[in-house]
Order: sequence, then C-alpha cells, then structure tokens
Amino acid sequence: MTARSLRIEIAPRTIFLLLAVIAGVWMIGQMTTVLVVITVALVTVGTLDPVVAWLERRGIGRGRALVLVFLLMLLVVGAILLLMVPPLVSQLLHLIEDAPKNREHLLKSLRGYSWSKPIAQAIRAVPLDNLSARAGRTVIGYSADLLEMIGYGMSTMFLAAYLLADPQRSKGLLYAIVPRHHHITLAKVLLQLKVIVGGYMRGQLITSLCIGVFVFVLLVCFGVDDALPIALFAALTDIIPFVGGYVASAPVIASVSSTGTTSVLIVAIIMVLYQEFESRILVPRVYGRVLQLPPAVVLVALLVGGTLAGIVGALLALPIAAGLQMLVRELHVDLPGEVAPAQDARARDERAKDLYEQLTENIPAADAGAIADNLAQISNAKPSA
Repeated sequence: MTARSLRIEIAPRTIFLLLAVIAGVWMIGQMTTVLVVITVALVTVGTLDPVVAWLERRGIGRGRALVLVFLLMLLVVGAILLLMVPPLVSQLLHLIEDAPKNREHLLKSLRGYSWSKPIAQAIRAVPLDNLSARAGRTVIGYSADLLEMIGYGMSTMFLAAYLLADPQRSKGLLYAIVPRHHHITLAKVLLQLKVIVGGYMRGQLITSLCIGVFVFVLLVCFGVDDALPIALFAALTDIIPFVGGYVASAPVIASVSSTGTTSVLIVAIIMVLYQEFESRILVPRVYGRVLQLPPAVVLVALLVGGTLAGIVGALLALPIAAGLQMLVRELHVDLPGEVAPAQDARARDERAKDLYEQLTENIPAADAGAIADNLAQISNAKPSA
C-alpha cells in the first residue's frame, strides 16, 4: 500500500492579504489615540452642528455662529468649574486634615463589640500619616497625564472647529473618496449618524440631569451648604458609564460626615440604590429609546466597550453600537436570523443610484454630495412602505 502525501499550497495573494490584515490591525492599535480624537471630534460636530445651523437660519454668518457657540460653551464650562471646583477642593482638604481624628473617633465607636475587631484592625492599618504630603506627590505624578489629556482635548476641539467651519469641503473630501454609485447610501449613513449623535447627547443630558437634581434635593434635605456644586459634580461625572455615579457619590457622602455616622450610612445606602436604579433601569430605557437599541444591547455594549477600551470605550460604546445597527440596516446586510429585505426595495435603491449618477455627471464631488444629501433627506422624510 503506497503512502499518500498531503500537500497544502497557499497562494501568494492569500499570504499578501493576510499580512495586510495583520499590518492593518497593528496600525489601528498604534493609532488608537488618534482614532479616539477623531471619533470624539465627530461626536462634537454632530452635537454642535444643529446649533450652528439654527443660528445661521437667523441671519448670523457661519463663522460668527461658530465663534459664538464655542465662546458660549467655554463660558458655561468656566462658570461650572468656578462654581464647582473651589468647594470640592476645600472639602477634600478638610477631609485630609481631619482623617486621623475621624479614624480615632470611628475606632472608639467600634470598641466593645466583638464582631468589630477585624474591621477595627483594617481601619487601623490604613496609612493616614502624612496624608497631605502623599496626596500632593500623587497629584504631581499625574500632572503629566493631565497635561497630555488637555493637549488631546484642545486638538479635538480644534479639529471639530475646522470640520464645522467648512462642512461642505469636509464632506466633499469624503464623497471624493467613495465611488459615486454609493453616494446616496453614504448620505443616508451620515444623516442617520447625525440623528444617533443627537439621540446620544439627549440621553446623556437626561441621565445627568436626573442625578444632578436627585443629589441636590438629597443634600438640601440634609442641610448641606454646598449642595449645588456637589450636584453639578455628580451631573458631570455621571457621563462616565458604570463608575461615574460612584465617583459622584464620594463627595455626596463626605458632605454629610459632619452630621454623624447615621447620616453617612443613610446617604451611602441611598446613593448605592440610585446607582443600581440608574444602571439597571434608567440607562437601558433612556438610551434604548433614543438610540433604538434593546435594553439588553445597551448593557452588553457598555460592558464590551469598557472592557476593550476602558472609560473612553464605555463612553463611545452606545453611539458605536447604534451606528453599527444603522449600517446593517442601510447597507441591506442580511443577518442569519432576519428576513431578507424585499427585492423591490433593493431595486428601488438601485434605480435611485442610477438616477443620481445621471444627475451628477461631470459635477465635482462636493456639489454631487450636496445633491446626495438632499435626496437622502427626501428619502427619509417619506414613510417606509
């Protein structure tokens, strides 16, 4: 019996494609920060463009409207920081100074209980000596990261300003890259992305407003003087999924520490219950409604985004998930468990693309893109059959 040998040959083209994919994945990994800056800039453009367009419709030039919007945004951010930062810093310094005294007070209250010995040992082991000096060294250690974040933030704002200043030229470059036969599909995708960004920002505004009002009312009930700055801090940190609310809870709990241990425990329990309500009920329902995502998909997207890219991934997870769902719908991708779109719908899209190519023959990409935008708006305005 003769032995048979199995010979496997790989075509050079396959090897080249595999190497190209590996190189592309490596390049994406190296350019993660650049991609994040571009994505955040595009989200900023989608958020501010309706405001700039609204000012334009009232007779203000686009350049002046852009300057007015950014100036107003800087003023609002500056006012919030001036109102919020000094009380929070003062509260933090007060906690650092009183930490040893508060520890001794807590240890005295735990004496006499047999069950509290492990807890007392753990509290006694916490290093609170020279806490101010160590906190200062920690802040200095993170100063380089803070400056880097500020630099990336300024780059993001400048990129968003450039894109908003001349949107037709930016879109024209995009339409020049994409084949003309796909311009209408691209216009529909861009229009839907604007809707997704608007829905995401509305959802974020709703959740931040809810926790801000909740914290303000809670602290007013406990007679805290700096209720408004702490509520603003809670509303801002709530932007960070999962951990933002717990970060916001720290100054809320610390602000009632002077009223006794009972108040601290009550406020801590209330804040934990609110975070559970927000993460389990409020966020899935609000974002699921504005982004047209099932609540389960919202939770899974947040978990996947946070696992893959940390805080930034969790921040961008929902608009990316909604964008992927929209691309599947607009590109007529046939999913295994879904019913394939009707053939007449695809044929109608093909006829529209052919008509668009005839209308935009020998027309520059930027002008052709404007026609594609108008056709996409008309198509979305019509009720689907």
